[in-house]
Amino acid sequence: YNGHLLLTDYPDAAEALAKFRINPGNVGTKRRDSNFQQIIRVAIDYDKPVRIGVNWGSLDQRLLTELMDDNATHERPKEAESVLMDALVESAIRSAELAETTGLRRDRIILSTKVSAVLQLIRVYKMLAERSDYPLHLGLTEAGLGTKGIVATTAGVAPLLLTGIGDTIRVSLTPRPDGDRTEEVRVAQQILQSLGIRHFEPQVTACPGCGRTTSTFFQEMAEDISSHIREMMPVWKIDYPGVEEMDVAVMGCVVNGPGESKQANIGISLPGTFEEPKAPVYIDGAHAVTLKGEGLVDEFKAILKDYVRKRYG
Repeated sequence: YNGHLLLTDYPDAAEALAKFRINPGNVGTKRRDSNFQQIIRVAIDYDKPVRIGVNWGSLDQRLLTELMDDNATHERPKEAESVLMDALVESAIRSAELAETTGLRRDRIILSTKVSAVLQLIRVYKMLAERSDYPLHLGLTEAGLGTKGIVATTAGVAPLLLTGIGDTIRVSLTPRPDGDRTEEVRVAQQILQSLGIRHFEPQVTACPGCGRTTSTFFQEMAEDISSHIREMMPVWKIDYPGVEEMDVAVMGCVVNGPGESKQANIGISLPGTFEEPKAPVYIDGAHAVTLKGEGLVDEFKAILKDYVRKRYG
């Protein structure tokens, strides 16, 4: 609500920021447009892009009232929720037009219309995409805690991304007390990687376990290999471009193990319960070697390291 003052009074902060965000419903009432334009002028001075982020929790009430009053005059008025969706989109479009009128280049404007319900999120962004060609920032606002927040966000943004809607994303999770805020970034990366849009690190495929895998060894190995890859990535991404697209399989028995391992760039099929104690390793779809004994985890890591060096070096 006082961003227009802060960005003006603290120019070093304005210059340091990569992008400004303006909530059109939270920049004042009587001086809304002038406050909004003041932020835009600072953005122009420092050549900063601006995300115009409308949120249904702080929607411009004057605009909403305007659309509600107009809707009431229609012979067949829309449901209140439909008018709310219209108001979100209209707020974003009008604000973008005001920013351009003030002098901000069109290619420096990003729009978002955030809500906290999945179906409404999909609906409002489809409406916004139909009305404009500005870059769109996707995100489910106030997604919530843990699993609920992760699942709800994924359910909301994935269908949009798969239809070509969305240019940047944000995962808004409620952190645990003293929790790690970087979880939001990891979830966002995993959404993009799972959809094949961007790659950040090699993916490890592992089976969920069943009656054939009464030992926890394959689960421990899958976690070990995942951690090993994560530790190596700071070096690998510099020395071995493209390694982030690698797929690794750590499977727990003979049922799907060999098949999944062949589908990956490199995979290992561990023995399940009552199976012969050996673990075939597959490289680029072909059986390469069979490992046995207590040291097979370290042996597989060595094979993985050698594969990365030869394939991506």
